[in-house]
Amino acid sequence: MNSTPASHDLSRRQFVGACCATVGATALLSVLAQLRAIGGVVGQGARITGVDPQTDYKALVCLFLAGGNDANNLIVPSDTGYAAYARTRNNLALPREGLLEFKPRTSDGRMFGLHPAVPELRELFAGGRLALVANVGTLVVPTTKAQFQARSVPLPGALFSHNDQQVQWQSSLSSDKLFSTGWGGRLADLTNAFNENNAISMSISLAGQNAFQVGRHVAQYAVRPRGAVQPAGMNGPLGAIRAQAQRDLLHTGGDNLFSAAFSGLTEEAINDSHLLASVLKEDVPPLATVFPSSNLGAQLSMIARLIAAAPRLGLRRQIFFARAGGWDLHDAQIGAHARLLADVSQSVSAFVRATDELKISQQVTTFTASDFGRTYTSNGDGSDHGWGSHHFVVGGAVRGGDIYGQMPDLALNGPNDTGRGRWIPTTSVDEYSATLATWFGVSATDLPIVLPNIGHFSRPNLGFMA
Repeated sequence: MNSTPASHDLSRRQFVGACCATVGATALLSVLAQLRAIGGVVGQGARITGVDPQTDYKALVCLFLAGGNDANNLIVPSDTGYAAYARTRNNLALPREGLLEFKPRTSDGRMFGLHPAVPELRELFAGGRLALVANVGTLVVPTTKAQFQARSVPLPGALFSHNDQQVQWQSSLSSDKLFSTGWGGRLADLTNAFNENNAISMSISLAGQNAFQVGRHVAQYAVRPRGAVQPAGMNGPLGAIRAQAQRDLLHTGGDNLFSAAFSGLTEEAINDSHLLASVLKEDVPPLATVFPSSNLGAQLSMIARLIAAAPRLGLRRQIFFARAGGWDLHDAQIGAHARLLADVSQSVSAFVRATDELKISQQVTTFTASDFGRTYTSNGDGSDHGWGSHHFVVGGAVRGGDIYGQMPDLALNGPNDTGRGRWIPTTSVDEYSATLATWFGVSATDLPIVLPNIGHFSRPNLGFMA
């Protein structure tokens, strides 16, 4: 049948729509997105510098704190600046005596404390394996308060909006309207040439579909915290019979083009799921490391097992996405925030111990991201949507024990405040991400492929990675 390009595109959309109607949106991610990576940028392996593609392995783990983490209570001034902090934060202020004090390695004399719920993170910081990155946020160009007030420079679209800022953080693009791929997806497209014989995608999500891992060539692969996503009824004594019956049905599509395409994709996804389930069961022994029983603990535990399975799956580069929700604390913040931070601290610490157990800690880096920070002032029982926020990076290759970037001036109506302590970021998401992409193996020449906006900033490498 002859068709114009427009009608061809419409037919493809109709086909995808039919798939969605048949299996549902969630199942579609499990079926269609669980495909083998179809190749990265041809020949890019030769352009990745400083590593040997035959022996090198690296994994990057994005831990997204969905809802907007109040990092004003993650890093707290514990010296003479504490009095102003307590006065301004009012009922959100943490008691001074409970803070986990630390002094950054290149300190200017100021002392800080971490939230009392994160002793494991403080231990990693003291051991030189965790770095703090101050006041990171979405920016189009470096922005001063005067420029913000005059609107004399371009600003990120829809500031303080959850959906828009999540997309902008995960895509490193200044407007959700520009979104077509995530920066993790572009990183995977560029580096997938390392994975010459991979059986499954290098981009694996433990938390469903996300903007971060959307690529043009490398598809997200959805894995549940307990293992590979498999069709219902494939376990148990009748599992093999049902699996064969399903394969037989997939092979009865006749000559219909769309039916044949759907059957082929579905069968490949099922085969990939069976392969991963088999590898995790037969080739990856249980870890001795004990993880928390939380959902985040289960996600990071499975990521550790997937890293252990990388040689069997033919993977030398892996990008993971994990998600912890519940951070949009407009009320009852103090107790809930402490519980969330404790879970992150314990789960991340267990994950680091697991990489030690696997003898691969130097090759695995975990970093946090979030929608935005939160207001420095209280709304009475919690905080509201902010802008710049503090984050941490952890791993054996991290130059830890220090704060990178510039802490904001914690003064209402001060040089960093756009109102109520919504800090103008002093480090862009682009600079933060570029430092991680460089460690992953991307050359300075190719950084704009991953981060198109990086040329607007003077620090494409913040120095927190060895």
